[in-house]
Amino acid sequence: MKLLKPLWVIGRKHVSTWSPLATAFNTRPTSRPIFDSLRERTGLFNKPELTSFEGFYTLKEQAIAATDRLIEEATSNPTRPMVDIFDELSDTLCKVADLAEFVRIAHPQSHFASAAEEACISVSGVVEKLNTHKGLYEALRDSVEKNTCGDRHLAELFLFDFEQSGIQLPDGPRQEVVALNDLILQTGQQFMAGAAKPRRVPRSAVPQNVRQFFSSEGESVVVSGVYAECGEAAAREAAYRVYLAPDARQERLLAATLRARRRLAALCGFRCYADRAIKASTMETAANVRQFLDILSDNLYDRANIDFEAMTRMKKKETPYLDSLMCWDTPYFTHKAKTQLLNVATSDFSPYFSLGACMEGLNMLCQELYGITLQPEDMLPGESWSPDVYKLAVMHEDEGLLGHIYCDLYERPGKPHQDCHFTIQGGKLLPDGSYQNPIVVVMLSLSGGHRSGPALLGPGAVDNLFHEMGHAMHSMLARAHHQHVAGTRCATDLAELPSVLMEHFAACPSVVRRFARHFQTREPMPEDMLQRLCASKHLFGASEMQLQVFYSALDQQYHGEQAECEDSTDVLRQVQKRYYGLPYVENTAWQHRFSHLIGYGAKYYSYLISRALAWSAWRRHFAAEPLSRAAGDRLRSRLLRHGGSVPPQILLRNYLDTEITPNTLAMALIEELDYHKDHLDTVFKITDK
Repeated sequence: MKLLKPLWVIGRKHVSTWSPLATAFNTRPTSRPIFDSLRERTGLFNKPELTSFEGFYTLKEQAIAATDRLIEEATSNPTRPMVDIFDELSDTLCKVADLAEFVRIAHPQSHFASAAEEACISVSGVVEKLNTHKGLYEALRDSVEKNTCGDRHLAELFLFDFEQSGIQLPDGPRQEVVALNDLILQTGQQFMAGAAKPRRVPRSAVPQNVRQFFSSEGESVVVSGVYAECGEAAAREAAYRVYLAPDARQERLLAATLRARRRLAALCGFRCYADRAIKASTMETAANVRQFLDILSDNLYDRANIDFEAMTRMKKKETPYLDSLMCWDTPYFTHKAKTQLLNVATSDFSPYFSLGACMEGLNMLCQELYGITLQPEDMLPGESWSPDVYKLAVMHEDEGLLGHIYCDLYERPGKPHQDCHFTIQGGKLLPDGSYQNPIVVVMLSLSGGHRSGPALLGPGAVDNLFHEMGHAMHSMLARAHHQHVAGTRCATDLAELPSVLMEHFAACPSVVRRFARHFQTREPMPEDMLQRLCASKHLFGASEMQLQVFYSALDQQYHGEQAECEDSTDVLRQVQKRYYGLPYVENTAWQHRFSHLIGYGAKYYSYLISRALAWSAWRRHFAAEPLSRAAGDRLRSRLLRHGGSVPPQILLRNYLDTEITPNTLAMALIEELDYHKDHLDTVFKITDK
């Protein structure tokens, strides 16, 4: 076995010059019990109450007491703007609920996780009580009518939150709204759990020649997914048909959830649930979303067919006896085409993307665009929930400390295998004029980082790291006056813009060239390899986008005006025929596995909107000079700084200098596809010489 050189040894011709930040992240942190015992002990996230799990009880009680005091202030002749009281209410509860939600998910010790879960339940009860508090609602409504509320946009957001719970309704309908919300929560959770369950079928249900691809339990075969990248076509087909077979229980749960959502929307005065969900977003109405999807679909048809024809040729070459491209083929041939374009194994890229190198790249981006540095800080004993968590201070060259990012990046037993960003504390202007700095966590599930070498990221993991750090920097750079609309606390489609924009930086050769260096020798990634990698991220982009349009259209149809009492598979068949280029597979019910119908609920389209907005931002402000400080300052001053404190349409129109319409957004995505298609053709010509 070849031994790895230490990270800081001499390369072929030059001494390594990894920065302190890169060196820190190329070494997995561990606890130092001997030294830690000599240092003062604090609690989780530096909260003294959380030196033990019992502290969650203290935090919960403090929040409840503060909530009672603020309710009293709001409903008895307040002496300050109503939105300030409401934002303090929101901040008080979020500081407990957000922290507890993260600890519930991420803490490896069961007693901490259990105490955090109890705190979540308690705070949820308080929030439900507030949402049905008529005196509080009327005080806010009256202040808006009298124009004494302060920030009117924020006041209207608070009012909308109230009215989503039906507080403006008479007692009977209001109680029905509460019951419907509870029903939706229960059926939705059951549907999501069922969507992820493996399918167990008799051995006879799976063709004999492909049974070896699946797990067996006695006389049953267990299919745990669609085996999308399996090289055996018959196994892909069998997995697709078995795993996505109709499930009567899932159908009942989905139908019950959709019925309840329709009734809820009607009670609250909306034509459909989609209108209720989309209000206050960038798109504003379900009609705008449908128009956007239709324009995009029409323009994608020929472009996606070109992708499908290329995949069909690949399939005929691989399996001449199977000449039709099917739904179970596209992930496999997309992956195969990317591998062929890259010309090397995906794992060959990883040595150039050590965790330290990627963090150095992110730090370089922050410095160039915003005048910010990411500075590693030592963790105090008890501050972290796991010994291998990093802490970063975000320092601005003029403004000083902007906030802290905790980086929980390594896999561990019991930790969810998902990449995400958590807000622990939102930013907020305090009464004394100082600013409550944000605190966030970025979570990944990387392996490695031990003595054998640093964690090495594949191209997909690099994209995910940049994406989640985009959310984190949104939180850090925002300076909204109110916590309720700080940073990522804005419309879903707007919240994803900064993170999708970061993916453009991670796919830009002139940016990646600055940090993609071999973790042992520090030699840069070979130019041919770099160009192929960046281009490969956009291969078969039209067919992939068409699939996302299909998913989004299905989500809209289920939650739209025409969804009453229809069989969900019939709807799926019709929508697939209209929006996707490959045929529906009889006796399958893909929607029974689509858990995003619950989590997004008429907002699955948001990713496409944020992608259109991110491309518009990239082409208009960054493509010519990706590391322009002027472009970074403009992004912060006109967009990131405001969070959700300005209506999305106004914010985006001001930043992009264009009207935000269904047509402009759809055509932005088509422009992006065509640009990357041209770039791919160029890379093919250069690299094939």
